[in-house]
Amino acid sequence: MPDSTPASAPSARRRSHMRWTIVGFSSLGLTIAYLDRAALSVAMPFMSEEFEISPAIQGILLSSFFWTYALFQIPSGWLLDRFGPRVIYPLAVGWWSIWTVLMAATQSLSWVIVSRLGLGIGEAPVQPANVKVVSLWFPRKERAFASSLFDMGQQIGAALSVPVVTALAVLGNWRLAFLVIGALGFPWLIGWFLVYRHPAQHKRVSAAELAHIRSDQGESVSAEAAGDKVVWGRLLRDNQVWALTTGYVFRSLAGAFFLTWYPSYLLNDRGFSEEDFGMVGAIPALIAIGSTVLGGIVSDRMLASGMSTNLARKIPIVSGLGLSACIGFAPFIESNVMLMVVLTVSSAAHSFAGAAILSLPAEVASSPASVGSVAGFQNFGSQLGNLTSPIVIGLFLTAGNGSYLGPLVGAAACCLISASIYLFWVRIKPVTRPQDPGQTTPATHERTTP
Repeated sequence: MPDSTPASAPSARRRSHMRWTIVGFSSLGLTIAYLDRAALSVAMPFMSEEFEISPAIQGILLSSFFWTYALFQIPSGWLLDRFGPRVIYPLAVGWWSIWTVLMAATQSLSWVIVSRLGLGIGEAPVQPANVKVVSLWFPRKERAFASSLFDMGQQIGAALSVPVVTALAVLGNWRLAFLVIGALGFPWLIGWFLVYRHPAQHKRVSAAELAHIRSDQGESVSAEAAGDKVVWGRLLRDNQVWALTTGYVFRSLAGAFFLTWYPSYLLNDRGFSEEDFGMVGAIPALIAIGSTVLGGIVSDRMLASGMSTNLARKIPIVSGLGLSACIGFAPFIESNVMLMVVLTVSSAAHSFAGAAILSLPAEVASSPASVGSVAGFQNFGSQLGNLTSPIVIGLFLTAGNGSYLGPLVGAAACCLISASIYLFWVRIKPVTRPQDPGQTTPATHERTTP
């Protein structure tokens, strides 16, 4: 990996800001991904009229995306570590965009499942790619905020899916919705391929920005230059890899409700009209956008103030997941106005924890060469929760005559379990700073707690 200042770079005296453009592209990529994946849950009430889909079958359809999405998380992380985000990311976006467009041509429920399986394969690299990009382009003190910027793409995509898909379904039909949103990925992949490079090879990255990026990476720089390889046996034996994976399983068991059954809950159980849902259904996701960014800012500010990395990352995670458990009160609330307040608070708190969680693979990975793979394991846990949740909710609804009591109280319990895992199991490794000239031993700042 070249270490020299890139040719034709901006003046070394003035720091460029290309890293923020790169993370902006990452955020837009995740926005498109979540718009594509959330479209089915919004379109499901319209599709069920055409195909007469029972709740149990709806649960399977809503879950099918996550089958391949989960299965391809770990291979995606390896591919990203091997070939890099510049190649893998646009290939993934092109693949998933094709399968979204093909959903518009479906004539049977079996083809819906096939299309969602194809979509899941394509979207599997998106989160590991974004985590890998942040680890390469940002110093440690900026990673939580940078992660919040790309992670807010999921809230933007989920929020846009409600009015966009609903409007297209009402004005045309649900097939038009998949056709339109599926086309959005193609301009993005062209732009990414033209703009993205490794920071050390980017012509628009000044020597000052490159030095800033490396200023807080410490051991990451030397390890990357040494060409460390991913050792799978070591990853599989790493207690912290499994901590991140398990914590995300339970977080996603709760959060998947908003990606899958949330529209049906408001429309079918709470009596929202399609017009009302189109106006207020996106509120939780919209508020969550700001909450995601706020969580990243809070975590990085804590770190900058001298707080240990362990606390700076865990306080937003644990407090956010703990507050998100308020979703368990939803079945006992009669007022739909108060219901939306509680659901919005739960969604926002859930998102508040997200940026710090997404910064963890770079914090616990043994070297930068394995960040993508560790992120793949973490997101695999996320998708285990995502694929399990809609099926379990569908079975709960079938067994409970359509009652959402079990699913929503269960989501609250999962939030609390996840918070406990991050609090007691996850440990952040010490920070190793670059060695100063003449220093005989590496400078370290202990960031762990007992």
